[in-house]
Amino acid sequence: MQRGFWDWVLIIIDRYGLWLLEGTGTTLFVALSGTITGFCIGLAIGVVRTLPVNSHAERGRFSPGAAALKGVRILLAAYIEVFRGTPMIVQAMVIYYGLLEFFGINLQTMTAAFVIVSINTGAYMAEIVRGGIDSIDPGQSEAANAIGMTHLQKMLYVVLPQAIRNILPATGNEFIINIKDTSVLNVISVTELFFMTKSIKGAIFRTYEPFLICAVIYLFLTFTISRLLRVLERKLDGPKDYTVLQSSTMPGPRLTTKR
Repeated sequence: MQRGFWDWVLIIIDRYGLWLLEGTGTTLFVALSGTITGFCIGLAIGVVRTLPVNSHAERGRFSPGAAALKGVRILLAAYIEVFRGTPMIVQAMVIYYGLLEFFGINLQTMTAAFVIVSINTGAYMAEIVRGGIDSIDPGQSEAANAIGMTHLQKMLYVVLPQAIRNILPATGNEFIINIKDTSVLNVISVTELFFMTKSIKGAIFRTYEPFLICAVIYLFLTFTISRLLRVLERKLDGPKDYTVLQSSTMPGPRLTTKR
């Protein structure tokens, strides 16, 4: 009997629905955990790249601390350029098989997926965090220095809270990109959504229907998450309309939000 398009769709959902759910769960887990870890890597790199060089180094005198800091910055810049300048699919092959070839380390595929997505995202997040830090008014850093804050205190209490708010949309975009880019990890046999779809294709000898369902799932994930992130952004923005009320106990105007 000749089966039509909808017949195959129902067959795939009935027989292989659990495969698709498992692949979707793996995709979300790798993307979310990798994005969070990459975000932390980016924050750490952002703080290191803003560390001030001491005055001796600025006057041309040799300083071991300044020399070490410059060396670290060079290594971080190389890391960022390498992982931003090469595709994740190539990074997956080089890291997974390179560790086995040169160090005898045979990573579990899920561990390898987590490491690859994390360090790839970290390179992008480092530049995003740098832009977020640069967007903060330098006067706030100068004020923090004036009241005796250390560099770490200034970053934790003044700069980073504002920078993180500014880079939230870009961070959400990285999460959405990672959801889609995890599909390349099928080259090292990570059982994410694309890998499962390929397995279904091999089981039923059909291509169009499995990959159309796969595309719909990816679209549902990215669309839903993008909308949730927009809601979060609006919550963090706070109210935009204010009215000026005169206090009965204190002189001068005060602001209150409109109801």
